[in-house]
This record gives sequence, C-alpha cells and structure tokens, in this order.
Amino acid sequence: MPSSRSSRFRPLLTAAAAVTASLAVALGAGAAPASAQAGVGRYVALGDSYASGAGVPTQVDTGCTRSDRNYPSVLGKAVGPAAQKDVTCGGATTVHMTSAQSSSAGPQFDALTADTDLVSVTIGGNDIGFADIITRCVTLGLLSPSGSPCKTSYTWTGSDQLTQKIQATAPKIASVIDGIHQRSPQAKVLVVGYPAILPDDGSNCRSTVTIAKGDAPWLRDTEKRLNSMIASQAASHGAVYVDAYARSVGHDVCKPVGTRWIEPLITSAAAPFHPNAAGEQSMADAARGALG
Repeated sequence: MPSSRSSRFRPLLTAAAAVTASLAVALGAGAAPASAQAGVGRYVALGDSYASGAGVPTQVDTGCTRSDRNYPSVLGKAVGPAAQKDVTCGGATTVHMTSAQSSSAGPQFDALTADTDLVSVTIGGNDIGFADIITRCVTLGLLSPSGSPCKTSYTWTGSDQLTQKIQATAPKIASVIDGIHQRSPQAKVLVVGYPAILPDDGSNCRSTVTIAKGDAPWLRDTEKRLNSMIASQAASHGAVYVDAYARSVGHDVCKPVGTRWIEPLITSAAAPFHPNAAGEQSMADAARGALG
C-alpha cells in the first residue's frame, strides 16, 4: 500500500468520513540479538506501507509514513546488524524499487550494496490496488450489506479482475527478487507476506467495517491468492518467503483493541487497514524465525 500520510491515505479517510456520516500498548522491540544471528553485517529493508509501519507511533519519516516500530526496526534490533538501512515507503509499488517515488524517496534499490547480507521486502499490495479495493468495498458495503456488491463489481465481466491483477503482478515480484540478487549477490532475501486483514473464517463485522457479508470471504481469498503468488515467486527465485498470515489469524481488523493487529478505518494506532505496533512485531517475529 503522495508525499504525506494525509494525501497517501485520502481515499481511505474519505471513505471513513462517508461511513461515519451515514451511520495495547505497543509491543517491545524484541529480545537482545541472538548469537546465531550476530553475523548479519548489513541489513536493508525494502517495501510498502505494511513494511514502513504506516501510522504507527512514532512516525520518523512522514513522507514515507515510516515508523520506528515497523518490522524492519524490530528485526534490526533483534539481529543486531553492523549497519542497517530502512527505505520502506508507504504507497510503494514494484516500480519504486528502480524508480523514484517522490523527490524525497528515491529508488529503493539504491540502498542495496554488494556487501549487503540481509534484505527484507514486502511489496505487491499496491500493484493490485490495495487502497482502491478497500475504498470500493467499504463504500459498496453500505448499499448492500447482505450481498456481495464489491465482488460483483470486480467480476461483472465474467472474470475476476483482482485475480488477473495478481497474476499480472507475479513477474514484477520475480523481477524485484532478481534485482536484489543482482545488486546484493551474497544477501539472504526475506520476502515477507501480508498478515490477515479480515477474519480467516470469512465472517465480517459491520459494526467496525462496512464490508458486505458476501464480500468478506471473497476478499479473504483474494489476499490468500496474493500471498500464495508471492510465496511461489520467492521459492522460484532463490528467496525465503515469510508467512505473516498464519500467525496473525485471530488478530484481524474485526477483533477488539488489544487483540487486533490490523486497524479499522477510524484509528490512531496505524493507518486504516494496516498493522499496528503489535502487528509489526508479529511480522518481525516471523521474519526472525525465518533466519533460523
């Protein structure tokens, strides 16, 4: 999932205003560096708003909605690299690995060097239009709460447009991984997937999020297809896929404060439909586990 948080998430915040008009203390940064992981020399973090920790206090780069409690920061403190560079940026797509995102956010690949030995990346959600999907589904859910209006809008031609977008993004993910290997041939590459946004059982929670009953399981399956595609590309291109979804089941946006790791539309703990500090901690834990 502009140059500022307010502009980057304006579609979501606009949808939130429409909804309201019509209607945990953050976890710590982890344990001390493990001796088995003390050999990490240079760690570079790449990716979008799920990696940058959009909206999670404290924001240290408002242009890229980057938090000092995002999963790269937590992972870095756990493994203790000699040097760390975090260029994650909200709104980034695969294009922004090699092209500037704004005047203050250059190509993320510029952070990679020949001596980089650990790279993490979360990317692909914005390539399929994450913000637009959420905005559309939340808005259409107001009109047909018991139906599946969002699914219908994406499948009216007889094919699922989001499935097609996921398929079209696959070679872009492959290119990102290959590009990392080319620039940092000695690096272990962790491709971190997306955590569970909606309940894994396919249910919805209209009192919290106005996604229609029939759209909830379809959106869940869409996210699973995205993660599956990313995992497949990682396996085929010499990277390690980090499953952030499985460990986050039961901590979705429908859960109460203190249990949920994904925030709803109206929140101060993170950007809408993004991981809060506990969610970022979980992603860091999953990544650390992949290091062995």
